[in-house]
Amino acid sequence: MRALTWQAKRSVSVENVPDPVIEQPTDAIVKITSSAICGSDLHLYELLGPFLDAGDVLGHEPMGIVVEVGSAVTELAVGDRVVVPFTISCGRCVMCRRGLQSQCETTQVTAYGSGAALFGYTKLYGQVPGGQAEYLRVPLADYNHIKVGSSLPDERYLYLSDILPTAWQGFEYAAVPDGGTLAVMGLGPVGQFAARIGVHRGVRVIAVDPVPERRALAERHGVETLDLSDSVADEIRDATEGRGADSVIDAVGMEAHGNAGVELLQKAVGLLPDPLARGMLDRAGVDRLSALHASIDAVRRGGTISLSGVYAGDADIMPMKTLFDKQLSMRMGQCNVKRWTRDLLPLVEDPSDPLGVMDLATHHAPLEDAPGLYETFQRKEDGCIKVVLHPGSD
Repeated sequence: MRALTWQAKRSVSVENVPDPVIEQPTDAIVKITSSAICGSDLHLYELLGPFLDAGDVLGHEPMGIVVEVGSAVTELAVGDRVVVPFTISCGRCVMCRRGLQSQCETTQVTAYGSGAALFGYTKLYGQVPGGQAEYLRVPLADYNHIKVGSSLPDERYLYLSDILPTAWQGFEYAAVPDGGTLAVMGLGPVGQFAARIGVHRGVRVIAVDPVPERRALAERHGVETLDLSDSVADEIRDATEGRGADSVIDAVGMEAHGNAGVELLQKAVGLLPDPLARGMLDRAGVDRLSALHASIDAVRRGGTISLSGVYAGDADIMPMKTLFDKQLSMRMGQCNVKRWTRDLLPLVEDPSDPLGVMDLATHHAPLEDAPGLYETFQRKEDGCIKVVLHPGSD
């Protein structure tokens, strides 16, 4: 089959790789009809190469049609149309039963001290082949699927795999009070949905991003926007009676704009041999924290910060005095996709499309175009906000 593979830093290519096969009786094989490029895929493209091997198949936002099931699979049949959550979980362990599927005790990657395995996402999370490919093997398939109908287009459902539940969880964790104000840092795909969810849930939303096209897209959905500047926290305070936002969602993560010193460190780590680089990435302060620091600055005293953006360093310097003095709460973590499916499925199937799932993708393309679109997305060029690949299309 054809699949998008990682080759080196800023180098991905579509290659012929072996077709996936049933390895365990609980597996299923899905023929992929749509697979998105996620903002966190760009961390693999730019920074997390030491945890990848040349030829690893990327992608963790797929959906498609079941073409084969293992002998122990009872909830799926050939021909079913499914979205595949990016977290691989069992649905039975203590963590899954508590709605913490991203901490699944069955699939935790204990070799790296990590949570549940993920599709297409490095040794840290199991090095499981991903879904930017013509076919995908789905482990523990009875639980790791979201069965959907056949009458609506893929785009209605595709984002249930990751970015829509990630944004929903980010909003839930933000604990915005009734009638409150939510600030969203970053208007990539997760930030777009987090802002729209805030509007849908009846709160005032102020979002920050340096890219005009991203701000314009958010404004179409009732979001107030600000350009990124050194005074953005002051602007948010000015708009909220001097207090700051009740809650802030950081939807940017470790590759935020700013902090040239950490950016230089990230580049230096990329030049090290993989074993040394893995140690640096795992234990050093390699995250650019400007979005997080802006969130801490912009939130009101007693407010809440919700982290949806990915961070990777364990030695990042945090302003503990400010966090303590402002009496801030913080919630964060990998998304527990299946926890939020029941909330989100009716919204994506609603004919009025209240979250605008049909108004996000800026680029649709065949799989063969993926390498160029990774670069376009990484550079934020050509108005690129969300890329959806269609394996098998011309």
